[in-house]
Amino acid sequence: MDVEAVELFVGLAQVVGLPKSIGQIYGLLYISAFPLSLDEITRRLDISKGSASQGLKFLRSTGAVRLAEENASRCDRYQAETGLRTLATGFLKEQIEPHLSSGSDRLARLKRLAASVPAAQREHVTQRVKQLESWHDRAASVLPLLIRFLGK
Repeated sequence: MDVEAVELFVGLAQVVGLPKSIGQIYGLLYISAFPLSLDEITRRLDISKGSASQGLKFLRSTGAVRLAEENASRCDRYQAETGLRTLATGFLKEQIEPHLSSGSDRLARLKRLAASVPAAQREHVTQRVKQLESWHDRAASVLPLLIRFLGK
């Protein structure tokens, strides 16, 4: 059961460009009936502590994993967030929003570079840069609405 769940989430993680370990950790925590410690995660997945630690840090920053509230345990235990809204909102804020922010700078550089392209190609390149700007503007205007919608 664990293996199938882990592999399912590994595939999903790789589709969106995340490392395999992110999918492994989330899949294991998702299918686990109880919160797991870092040591349990590394042992069950046969991954390094460094990889598990980095993966948990990323998953916590996106809201996909949270610390379990256990008073009796001496070590941190983690559990998966299973709400689709929380997962989608966290992913959008942590992965998409930063790319849109840096995209403005890249588009400005592309626009400047387009001016120095040989005359025979300049019109084509300028048109493509304008199209990218349009896509970027649409994504930048839709993303906050999408995050707000998912957050409700």
